[in-house]
Amino acid sequence: MLENVPAAIGHLLEGVRPGLDKTVYYDARLTRVEHAIAVTSPAFTDGAVLPARFTADGEGVSPPLAWSDVPVGAAAVLIIVEDADSPTPAPLVHMIVHHLPGSNGAIAEGAVSSEPPSVATGRNSYLKTGWLPCDPPTGHGEHRYVFQVFALDTVPDLGEHPGRSAVEEALVDHTIAKGVLIGMYERA
Repeated sequence: MLENVPAAIGHLLEGVRPGLDKTVYYDARLTRVEHAIAVTSPAFTDGAVLPARFTADGEGVSPPLAWSDVPVGAAAVLIIVEDADSPTPAPLVHMIVHHLPGSNGAIAEGAVSSEPPSVATGRNSYLKTGWLPCDPPTGHGEHRYVFQVFALDTVPDLGEHPGRSAVEEALVDHTIAKGVLIGMYERA
């Protein structure tokens, strides 16, 4: 959808970005959480470019993700992926996955973009469930896609398809560990 935005408009909006500090992971109410979860992907490393197949320029499938070092006693794991550099006041939500077991785990490539998704999903910023492929405006520069994994001390009642606000409120009171992996993507 944003691939059709003229590069000139992308350049004009280049300074309009919410930033990492507006992502859920960096919420000031979660700074008390010290235990770190290791978040990895067999498709890209932290700070590296996301392969095009996970974007609107490719197949648009959800990337594989793995997490470890989840503390004993965790009741659930929740994942949220946000674009810290979208030309919007708040980060754009690309994916919410909830009701995962409270242990080390992984989700396979395409698991969140299948119809229906093979995991419990929340609503992305387009108010749809599943994976919203990375789609930065042409000429806007490099975007940071922040894959955030949270371990919770309870299984929160988030409803069937929660949005960012409901997820963030549950995380504030129940997060016992968190981890992050950042993938980069830019549309030239």
